[in-house]
Amino acid sequence: MSTSVYPALAADQLRQEEDRCLARELDWLLDSLQETLGSVRAGLADCASLLAADEPGSTLVLSSPRSDHVKGFVRRVGPRVVRGEMQLRMQGLAPAKGHSSFRLVLVGTGTGTGATRSPSQSQSTTSVLVLGQLLDVRRLVGQARDVVDVSSWAGDPTNASFIAGQLRLLAEHVHDACEALRGRDRDRDRGQRPTWWHDPVDASLFEPPLPDHLSFHLAVADAALALELRTLEPAPAVGAPHADRSSSSSSSSRTTAFAVPLRERLAVALGAAAPRPEHDERDRVFRYRGQDVRVKEKITVESQDPSLMAAMAKLAALEHTVAAAKKALDTVMGKDE
Repeated sequence: MSTSVYPALAADQLRQEEDRCLARELDWLLDSLQETLGSVRAGLADCASLLAADEPGSTLVLSSPRSDHVKGFVRRVGPRVVRGEMQLRMQGLAPAKGHSSFRLVLVGTGTGTGATRSPSQSQSTTSVLVLGQLLDVRRLVGQARDVVDVSSWAGDPTNASFIAGQLRLLAEHVHDACEALRGRDRDRDRGQRPTWWHDPVDASLFEPPLPDHLSFHLAVADAALALELRTLEPAPAVGAPHADRSSSSSSSSRTTAFAVPLRERLAVALGAAAPRPEHDERDRVFRYRGQDVRVKEKITVESQDPSLMAAMAKLAALEHTVAAAKKALDTVMGKDE
C-alpha cells in the first residue's frame, strides 16, 4: 500500500509538510499523555491505600493443606506482622504436656536484635517483625507518584524529551514494585533476596521465645504471605556442601543449642536407621545463628492476601499503561526500535 499527495509536491516541500504533521501529532500526544498520567496517579493512590498501615489490618489463615502440620493465623498491618498464633506438628518439636501440638505465639514486638527493624526504630531497642518487601513496594509506589507529579506540574509537559525520560523512570518504579510483590526483588547488598539463614527472626518476638532449633521465615511471594518453617539439627563438621561461608567460623569448642529428641536417639541406639528428610534442602549445610546446621524438616504454607492481590493487579495494569504510553511517544519521536 502506498500513499500519495495530490497535487504532487516538491520533495523539499513534502518533507516540510511531514515535519509539520509530526509536530502536530507530537503536540496532540503530549497533551493526551497528561490525561494518561492523571489516571496513573489515581491508580497509584489506590495502591498506596491498599498498602497503608491501617488498623485493624488483614487477618490471614496459615494452615497446611490436607494435613495438620500447621494450623494458625497471622495479622498484618501494612508492612508489619503484629500478631499470630500457630499449632505445629513437626519433627523435633515436643508439645507441652497434655497437648498434641507445639503452640507458637507471635506477639509482634520484641527486645532482641535479630528482627527486621523499621527505619524509624533503627535507634530503638524494640524490634518488630517487618516484611521488607512491602516496605520496598510502598517506597517505589511513593517514588512513582512523585514522578507523575513532577511530569505534570514541576516540569515542562510540552517537552517531549523530558516526558520521555519521566515515563522511563516511571516504568522502572512500577516494574520494580510489581517484582517485589511477586517475590522477585533483589537485595542490593548481597545481590539476592534475604534468606532465612542470613536474616533469622528475633526469638523474643514470640511467647515463649522461639526455640533455637526452629527457623521461622515469613516473606511475600506472588502477592501472598509465604511462611517457611524449618526444624534444624547440627551438621557434621566436615564432608557436607556448605550453603553460606560468609559468616566467620566460631570456636570448635562451642556447645550446640540443638537437641535431638529422646525418642529418635533411642531408636538410633537400638539399630534403627535415622529418618531421612524429604525436602529440597536435605543435602545442604547452612550457617544459622553462628552454627552449621542442616534442615531436618521443612514446611511451606502460603496464604493469599486480598489487599496485596488487588495492589499487584493494579500495578500490573499500570505497568501496561505506562509501557504503551512510552512506546507511543518513542514512536512519534522516531526512537522506536
